[in-house]
Amino acid sequence: MKFLELKDISERYLELVNPTSPEKILTVGRVLGLKEDDRVIDFGSGYGEVLALWAQHFGITGIGIDLREKACKRARAKMAEGGLADRIEIVCGNAAGYAFEPYAFDVAACIGASFIWNGYRPALGKLKEAIKPNGKVAIGEPSWRTTAVPPEYSRNETVHTEYELLRIAREEGFDFEYVVRAGHDDWDHYEAGNWRGLVRWIDENPDHPERQQVIEHLHQSQDEYTRYAREYFGWAIYVLNPVHYAA
Repeated sequence: MKFLELKDISERYLELVNPTSPEKILTVGRVLGLKEDDRVIDFGSGYGEVLALWAQHFGITGIGIDLREKACKRARAKMAEGGLADRIEIVCGNAAGYAFEPYAFDVAACIGASFIWNGYRPALGKLKEAIKPNGKVAIGEPSWRTTAVPPEYSRNETVHTEYELLRIAREEGFDFEYVVRAGHDDWDHYEAGNWRGLVRWIDENPDHPERQQVIEHLHQSQDEYTRYAREYFGWAIYVLNPVHYAA
């Protein structure tokens, strides 16, 4: 079973597929200054919840791109049910190859999906290409809470410290304008939500040929979170403003 298929299973009870909340997504929208008919592009849009919240509360229009067919189907159904289908378009495909209109959006978002471009730095470069001169970026990214992470946990992780995220943003022409940080409750809700989806699938599929793989994925996720991730992993959404002054 492929990783994205495992995510389809684990996320059945989740709408936001990152350690955050609707209230925090709306805080980000307010800081971005979202208003009626602003154009937003969301790379790795998942089930479309970020775009739906911003459309409902601020009146934006937008495009969400996601690779998973099941995620796109759920997102489109959500937009239809919420009366937002005429405001939010969901594109199913590889976001890295999506031919967006350059410098045309008020906000470019990538909430927890910088892996689309193989990392945080290249993601910032691509997001900057999407926004108008006075546009802004919202990017959700993990970080190490401390530099004192035991090597046995940190050696295989492509995760930066928050200071490194700040420095890279500056090098790519952005200032950090605001940060909306995940707390332990956000992490617990997200991780436990994934566990619940996996456990329910395991119970419902006693004879599935790949059941053992799903069990192993569940146990690995739980082991990683309880052994070190809850203590050492941070996560936040950063509102980035392009630098408009001389260095």
